[in-house]
Amino acid sequence: VGAYTYFTQPEKPKRTIIAQKDAPFSAQSSATGAASSTTTTTLTAPTADPFKAYEGRRSTFDPERSYEPGELIIADPPTGFEDKIRPAGFRVMEHINLGNLGLAVVRVSTPSGMSVPDAIKKLSILLPGVTIDANHQFEESASPTAGENPREMAGWDKLSPTCGKGLVIGQIDSGVDTTHPALSGQDVHYKAFPKAGRKPGPPDHGTAVAAMLVGKAKWGGLLPGAKLYAANMFEINEKGKKVGSAIGLMKSIDWLATQKVHAINLSIAGSDNKVVRRAFNLAKKSNLMLVAAVGNWGRSDKPAYPAAYDHVVAVTATKGTELIYSHANQGDYVDFAAPGVGIYTAQAGGGGKPQSGTSFAAPYITAMAAILTKAGKTPTARDLRRVLSKATRDLGKPGKDTVFGYGYVKARPTCK
Repeated sequence: VGAYTYFTQPEKPKRTIIAQKDAPFSAQSSATGAASSTTTTTLTAPTADPFKAYEGRRSTFDPERSYEPGELIIADPPTGFEDKIRPAGFRVMEHINLGNLGLAVVRVSTPSGMSVPDAIKKLSILLPGVTIDANHQFEESASPTAGENPREMAGWDKLSPTCGKGLVIGQIDSGVDTTHPALSGQDVHYKAFPKAGRKPGPPDHGTAVAAMLVGKAKWGGLLPGAKLYAANMFEINEKGKKVGSAIGLMKSIDWLATQKVHAINLSIAGSDNKVVRRAFNLAKKSNLMLVAAVGNWGRSDKPAYPAAYDHVVAVTATKGTELIYSHANQGDYVDFAAPGVGIYTAQAGGGGKPQSGTSFAAPYITAMAAILTKAGKTPTARDLRRVLSKATRDLGKPGKDTVFGYGYVKARPTCK
């Protein structure tokens, strides 16, 4: 894999898009027509905005109020802390040693009848100066739509089917269906981090993102030759709901810290958890290159994390090459824009479906980050911003702005 080259992607003409439900979507398949056994759906794009019908629904996720009920997490608690908190009704549920990050985390239950916010205040008095927070939940940043092969969407379709050889990528997401035709035979290593007594989160969103990153070229995989370490931070709670917790996120980061990855893709969004922030600061010291989706809440008043951390590169989504995805979050933390509307993605169990979201924009920047990091050009997030900002189309207000960041990234790999 060479470093990268620049290209100008021409605007695509307004046209009818045919989304195949059980096979990789490509320009060729839409032109030649589907086989008789294939179900197709024809969607005619509006004249004014050819992608408006494909954006899906805005997320209603509330990052501040989404957390595991009845428990808190503590970072590096002092010796003898259990004796101080036990009389107040707190009980230790789990000791977690994030040895690769150099961080010890403890999960504790709250006193009966006490709310999580009140428990944080109480525990902060009992353990002054100690980092304490709720076990916040995170969401994936995606919604179903209608779309196109990831490679074709960004003009990467002519790249070698072995592009990415020698690269190692990390992913923190939900489960991954490694038997899917897009991923079968690819170099994917998977591990789940559910809470004791809970099942791992299903292989839905994670399969889509993994196939974008390292899936076979005909499925739109951006770097099919790369190795992927995929961590599942999601789990099924007692109500049967899929949730991603701060604990699962930190365990995933700790695992990936030992895999010598060149970049980590985080297509997730949540609140600024104090303990998670400590873990990410330690990840920075370990020189982990982190790329995250900015989230789909459609908000400019509430930053999404981990994207909003200074040492994480934040990616928003565009529809086409010049219009913003209307559900994307906005803010000073937004760094780059990449295609994220109407991306045809792999679906657990086989086949695929079109989706939209900042989740599907992040893999484009993660791919470039891995290439540049391996080449020694971008050892830090600041370096990546400096290099890629020179390979963007400035959109929105002149210069870096809160909607597109530095702009739409025009860089793509050069694969031999």
